[in-house]
Amino acid sequence: MFIKFMYALRGAGLKVSLDEWLVLMEALDAGLAGNSLMEFYYLARNILVKRESDYDKFDMGFMEYFRNIQTISDLPPEFMEWLSQDELERDLADMPEGLKKHDLNELLQMFKERLKEQKEKHDGGNYWVGTGGTSPFGHGGYNPQGVRVGGEGRHQSAVQIAGERKFRDFRQDNELNIRQFQMAFRKLRQFSSRIDSAKTELDINETIKATGDNAGMLTLVYEKPRKNTVKLLLLIDSDGSMWRHTQLVNQLFQALHQSTHLKDLKTYYFHNCIYENLYTTPACRRGDWVETDWVLGNYGSEYKVILVGDASMSTYELMAPGGNINWYDYNEEPGIQWLGKIQRHFDKSIWLNPIKEERWEYTRGYRTIHEIRNVFPMFELTLDGLDKGISKLL
Repeated sequence: MFIKFMYALRGAGLKVSLDEWLVLMEALDAGLAGNSLMEFYYLARNILVKRESDYDKFDMGFMEYFRNIQTISDLPPEFMEWLSQDELERDLADMPEGLKKHDLNELLQMFKERLKEQKEKHDGGNYWVGTGGTSPFGHGGYNPQGVRVGGEGRHQSAVQIAGERKFRDFRQDNELNIRQFQMAFRKLRQFSSRIDSAKTELDINETIKATGDNAGMLTLVYEKPRKNTVKLLLLIDSDGSMWRHTQLVNQLFQALHQSTHLKDLKTYYFHNCIYENLYTTPACRRGDWVETDWVLGNYGSEYKVILVGDASMSTYELMAPGGNINWYDYNEEPGIQWLGKIQRHFDKSIWLNPIKEERWEYTRGYRTIHEIRNVFPMFELTLDGLDKGISKLL
């Protein structure tokens, strides 16, 4: 039953296990969804969705499977205009005794038939798509099961319109904003250590444990404060093909510079690839630089390194000597060798790519993306990607 629905959910990116699907089938057999599509929506979502970031994936899969029910564009414009108007609460005295319950599939088929038959507006009654009354199709009336068309649900008995996609901002694969960047980078505080000083910081977990051990009598436990020990080196690709990602990279930059849990943060820039020099400004102008060897010699291996760039360039820019496109800056060593030096010098380093991972195999510059992925662990600039990247640094 509904096996195509499971594949629709998987197609939308929702990971549905067989065990979860069998639980849903058991719930349906137990009648927990009644004959209401809206109740089925909530039942399925509660069983199959494990975190709020997957709500939108569920809605997209739900909308795909029930698209013929959720889509009402086949109705004439004047018909929809009428259905969207406010209407008076109607007398429900015409409700038949023991209002017939319909199987879910039967209900959906009935709705399709009504859309084909009906050519004009209808108020009240128990058959047509309309307002008020007890018809299972329309809005403003009452029916213990039904499909809402236009208007707002009043009795919470209509189909949940997944097409509203109210949870799209919860998705883990969305691009990040400043606050989300800051929340992700807070995980780096795990590198903090205790300093030799008085115990002035309340230890919540130990306080709870001590209070329980003391028969519920509040027992406060204090610990030495933490000292921030995180050192971060941020290397950002600037200009060229990165121009389209400027806003996203600026948000990352601002989030890091507003962070209060880093002991040290150093930022340098490069254009396409790193060569003999790293620039001190995003303009990457001649002379506004420091030697890359100087950076390697002055920043210890304890620095965590985050490189940000699309890794997309001409192959010669990465693999050939003198590959830098700036005519005034000939390089004796190819960029790939300089990237290797950085990777070997620092204990932990990652590459964040604003291009979606699904495009890395065929986008312009896919060859250089492949080569750089052989040097650095690469993650896309989304919530999921940044979480994975921070975990790699940990």
